Amino acid sequence: MKFIDNILKSRSKKDGIFFCKIHEILGFKPKTLSIYKRAFTHRTMNLKDKLGHDINYERLEFLGDSLLDSVISTHLFKQSPQGDEGYLTKMRAKAVSRNNLNQIGQTFDLLSLLDSEVKPEYFSDNIYGNLLEALIAAIYLDQGFKKCEKFILEKIVNPFIDIEELENKVISYKSYMIEWCQKHKHDFELKEYKDSGKVINGQKYFAMTYQLNGQNIAKARATSKKKAEEKVCRRAYYVLQDQIID
Repeated sequence: MKFIDNILKSRSKKDGIFFCKIHEILGFKPKTLSIYKRAFTHRTMNLKDKLGHDINYERLEFLGDSLLDSVISTHLFKQSPQGDEGYLTKMRAKAVSRNNLNQIGQTFDLLSLLDSEVKPEYFSDNIYGNLLEALIAAIYLDQGFKKCEKFILEKIVNPFIDIEELENKVISYKSYMIEWCQKHKHDFELKEYKDSGKVINGQKYFAMTYQLNGQNIAKARATSKKKAEEKVCRRAYYVLQDQIID
């Protein structure tokens, strides 16, 4: 409690609260708070440094993505000595998939740290994964690679990434169902449903059906054709799960 009081006294109240939240996530004290503040600054704040460069998380996101790939690749290489290149590549893709990173970022409640002119409810779930990657880059710039690697392994890999679970995890149901149909010589088709493009409460929706050997298996609706295709393939996957597992 005394530590928190000292932090709040030595900084502005806003910076003090931010420092404490970052410290709680990291498990160690940040050296240069400004790096972490950049990692949680949205472009709508329109901030620039003394050289006129934009201050936001986007460049850090790029760096964090590369660091995460490197650490995860090394971890998989060590933990799966029998895995060939194709296996390791697929496993890494599953580990760093956008959905997976978004869920981890949500666990850390990263959006609550973001400075933005955009209201939180208007962000898609991808903001959580983006901020997680930016945070990883901030740790690297502030503490060096070893500390960054330790954070990734202890705070991300150990609690959230299980190799056995990853082996059974589906990243894209559309890709999975296409491969399954081709492998088992099934005729399949993704077709727009008759009410596709319908506007509901001011939002246009696309409706898709998944047909297998001429039969309608599933139907789904979403705000884009791509999302509708993925959604209907996921539903078809669960409808046909007994056949797929067999």
